[in-house]
Amino acid sequence: MLDTRRFLQTLRRHKKIVGCAVLIGLVGGSVYTMIRPPLYSGKALVELPGEQYIATQVVVAISDSVLTGAMANINPPVPLATLRREVSATSVTTEIVQITGEGNTAAQAENITNAVANSYVSFLDSPTAGAKIVGQVLDAASTAARTPLSTRLLLYGGLGALLCGLIGSIIALSIDRTDRKLWERDAMAEAIGVPVLASVPVAHPSGAAGWRKLLEGYDPGVVHGWTLRKALHHLDLIDVRGGRGASLTVLSLSSDPGAVALGPQLAVFAASLGIPTALVIGPRQDTNTTATLCAACTATPVVSSGSGQLQITVGNDEDDEAPRAAALTIVVAVLDDQASQVSQVMRTTVTVLGVSAGVATAEQLARVAVSAASDGRDIAGIIVADPDSADHTTGRLPEQARPAQRPLPTRRTGTVTRR
Repeated sequence: MLDTRRFLQTLRRHKKIVGCAVLIGLVGGSVYTMIRPPLYSGKALVELPGEQYIATQVVVAISDSVLTGAMANINPPVPLATLRREVSATSVTTEIVQITGEGNTAAQAENITNAVANSYVSFLDSPTAGAKIVGQVLDAASTAARTPLSTRLLLYGGLGALLCGLIGSIIALSIDRTDRKLWERDAMAEAIGVPVLASVPVAHPSGAAGWRKLLEGYDPGVVHGWTLRKALHHLDLIDVRGGRGASLTVLSLSSDPGAVALGPQLAVFAASLGIPTALVIGPRQDTNTTATLCAACTATPVVSSGSGQLQITVGNDEDDEAPRAAALTIVVAVLDDQASQVSQVMRTTVTVLGVSAGVATAEQLARVAVSAASDGRDIAGIIVADPDSADHTTGRLPEQARPAQRPLPTRRTGTVTRR
């Protein structure tokens, strides 16, 4: 049984594949129409007074006997196989058969149609027909026309788009069936047993200028700002203005460039709340993922954000200390997909994992969790970047139900016992 909701989710996730397939079908149908221009068609009406089996006569009208008799009157000659393809018949009323013939020119279409109509009438009058049926040409083909090009483009283009769209949908379903990447928040949470704390869209800067723009003007809006505030509150990082030493590491994978922006966005947001915040780009296990981010941070060491300021530094293997003036330090660390080494990352009080929807697999997340546990760290939660619009899950882990307690025995009072 087909799950309609899941089917639509699959098409939405693989909309590029389906869209490309539809475009190919549309272009292919249009090209086919242009290569094979529409044929002219002529129509002739043959009347059969008193005929009771009009459906049978529709078949007889385009039989090989009728078409063979018409070939002698068609100029230029047309093979029998071509006549079978270009001549058709339908019943207009219970006593009238319409014969339609096609040709490359209007004259050829009229000639073919009238030749077949006259051959059909002659066949009815011949002894071969069996029962005596009287037929006459009621209206001969005189003006042949052809289907407008725009109509044929719409018809064949639409059919091509529909057919290729169906093929694209089948391909999308096949890919989704074998895809091991995690799209839903619940699946991410269950992969390593920690809850999803927030789900926000992220920027995708393509260069240092884009990162500087993000650091200087990130505004999550009311809804996503409230989501980030709740995440900080859950991690006990929202009320750290008067103290020092609160720190957060945002881990991400090198194959997930979108998740890299989670740390900077969270740092800018925290600074906008008036929290003295420092953003540290930690030692990179993948030198390409954060190269442009490091260039932007080197050029912009301090950024004003709301009621506070954001200090930005680029860490290295020797620098493993947070800026002393900051009440909250947020470290961005990108791990290698195949050999995640959390032990090389600056140690902080809290660690979270940033993941984009549809990028990482459960095995990759588990590898990071194992590496963190081996270094004596616990991943407190997951922050999802660019959540799937079709995902209606929350990523909250269900609370374990308390074991049912057996009721204690009670003494019944007020019962009268007969002796």
